[in-house]
Amino acid sequence: MGAPGGGTDDELTTLRARVAALEASSAGAAPRREHHRLRSFFSGLLVVIGCVLVPLGLVAAWTADLLGDTDRYVQTVTPLASDPDVQAAVANRVTGAVMEHVDLPALLEGVAPDQRPLVEKALGKLGGSLESALSSFVHDRAQDVVASPAFETIWTDANRAIHTSLDRALTGDEDGAVKIETDSVTIDLAPVIERVKERLVDGGLTVASNIPEIHTDFTVLRSDDIGKAKTGFALLQSLGLWLPVIAVLCVAGGVLLAVRRRRALVAAALGFAVAALVLGIALTVFRTVYLNALPASVSPAAAGTVYDTLIRFLRTSVRVCAVLGVLVALAAWLSGPSRPAVLVRGLWRSGIAATRSTADRAGMRLGPVGGFVHRFRLWIVWILVAGAALAFVLWPHPTGWVVIGLALALLFALAVTDFLAATDVAAEGGDGEGGGGGDGVEAGEKRGPAPGRAGDA
Repeated sequence: MGAPGGGTDDELTTLRARVAALEASSAGAAPRREHHRLRSFFSGLLVVIGCVLVPLGLVAAWTADLLGDTDRYVQTVTPLASDPDVQAAVANRVTGAVMEHVDLPALLEGVAPDQRPLVEKALGKLGGSLESALSSFVHDRAQDVVASPAFETIWTDANRAIHTSLDRALTGDEDGAVKIETDSVTIDLAPVIERVKERLVDGGLTVASNIPEIHTDFTVLRSDDIGKAKTGFALLQSLGLWLPVIAVLCVAGGVLLAVRRRRALVAAALGFAVAALVLGIALTVFRTVYLNALPASVSPAAAGTVYDTLIRFLRTSVRVCAVLGVLVALAAWLSGPSRPAVLVRGLWRSGIAATRSTADRAGMRLGPVGGFVHRFRLWIVWILVAGAALAFVLWPHPTGWVVIGLALALLFALAVTDFLAATDVAAEGGDGEGGGGGDGVEAGEKRGPAPGRAGDA
């Protein structure tokens, strides 16, 4: 009888031990869940902060690039010299300035009596009154000047000279000889007017040589509210490229801190892209507000062209960030365990295996190359990814097409790597064509999920 009783006592002791162990594990699970909640909270906070800083970082980099580098600014505004809207606005401004300083009766009195009928006859051929005929004649000569290569030189030199003024207009820096009294940046068109006077004289209007030196301005940038933003521009310029780096570090820190890193990476990359697109929308909205606030004397078409030209590199950065975010999110999703991602990876491996089998049947043998690639495949993959990232970072002013090109180049390099690694496995499987291909497919499929598990870690 003692044995059964002793057995019962042993079973009770065992059950009590199990219950105690379960209670201890459940007690430890609560702090673990609380720890995961804290990690998830701070991970999400870092990602949100990084995404909020993305638009500010892009504007900061653009501001530092545009205001801190005269050559970059000149490169930005040089295409404006050949823009039809800007040329028309400059021609109209020059014509108006010349006509304001023309006293037609006085000029005709200065013409020799024998030449006066010829001048009146030349102007009369244009039709209308003498004054309107002269205005049309001056406008034609001004249009000829702004359409000539000489205007591009004048435009480039003038913009190089006013770069400091642009810097001080946006940042409020009043050091030096140039002082900004109004919220505008202008170009003096006196050199253009001198060229127009020469064209007028060459065209038979010799009295144009009596027109005095005229200085008139063409507005490059004007806004009544720009004074309110000077402090912000100055801060963004001082931050320069540091703010984009901080934004990227915040996003990366949030992903590394997350409990489920792949999901966090997908969300962070999409948030990165959305933040950049928000800046793009804001630039479009501000364009309308900016043009509506301009005075009636400023050509809306020319002002819109100037605005688009000044921010075109900023818009390029927006596209780059949007494309980069979408590509990173897509890559992270494809490495996950979802059924569509697994299907895509299976199609990829099947395509590589089919290509390898075709190469085997054609007699292609790589010798020790396949074995080397198979042995160090993971290292090679990370080196290729790091190389693509380094190329993007070192690329001077990359565009969205550059990002897509680098992604396609990386995809091709990964395909070659998988092909070489699979060839090695096929060779180890046997000397038969069919047998080698089958072994390679099976081995490739067995290896396939490994990178995904590594990414989840």
